[in-house]
Amino acid sequence: MLKFNGHGSNTKTTPVDPALKPRLRRRSAFEYAAWVACGLLAVGILFSVTTNPNFKWGVVARYFTHETIIRGLLLTIFLTIASMVFGTLLGLALAIMRSSSINPIAATAGAYITLFRGTPVLVQLIFWFNIAALYPNLTIGIPFTDIGTAIDINALMAPITAALIGLSLNEAAYMAEIIRGGFTAVGKGQIEAADSLGMSRATKMRKVIIPQAMPSIIPATGNQVIGMFKETSLVSVLGVAELLQSAQLIYARTYETIPLLIVASLWYLVMTLLLSYPQSLLEKRYSRS
Repeated sequence: MLKFNGHGSNTKTTPVDPALKPRLRRRSAFEYAAWVACGLLAVGILFSVTTNPNFKWGVVARYFTHETIIRGLLLTIFLTIASMVFGTLLGLALAIMRSSSINPIAATAGAYITLFRGTPVLVQLIFWFNIAALYPNLTIGIPFTDIGTAIDINALMAPITAALIGLSLNEAAYMAEIIRGGFTAVGKGQIEAADSLGMSRATKMRKVIIPQAMPSIIPATGNQVIGMFKETSLVSVLGVAELLQSAQLIYARTYETIPLLIVASLWYLVMTLLLSYPQSLLEKRYSRS
């Protein structure tokens, strides 16, 4: 096809393949009706929530930034960060053990993962809080000598300690499977190339496998961080004054149960949204080929 420009010269234009043209999607009447129905439902729920005096939004606003609530929120954030750090480090060690060619080591890691993934987190937290019933004293020292130190487990296992241990050990089992899944995503040719260069197993893991597994590991880890933030609410059964327990302490005194639960729920929602944004950025970055 020839086309004359303003200067009198002719240029060729390449014909566009019709299959490559973007197709306009026509919305059906059913889709418009669905939007209208969902909009009316949302407006109805919003109207009911805002006009119902039993929600006591004035109480919610008063306690939203209360000192006790903020202190509980900070403790929740601390438990989330600390549990994820310890759980990820232990999970990395378990994933390496699980991928080991030495059967006893791989079996030990597999048994750990099965145990902690197969029992509820709440049961594990209560178990660690009462571990002193099994081992009231723990002696650390040199075997077959009198050199050692006795530790009172009952005094050591405070509620926050039991919460941190329980959450970290449970998270390690899930992170181990996430990291191991990232290991399997590394191409076999990359591993063979590392073997041909004479790399040791430790060097190969550090220089080849772990860096290439990160695109698969990081997005899934973001989901675990969000889940851990909400999972910390379980430690309230141990008496740890995190966000939910802080709200419970207030409404146990004021008998304003629903408004305080709304305060805690709003903080969980806000923090989840804040954590979801960097997670979406990481997923977009690592989803690129």
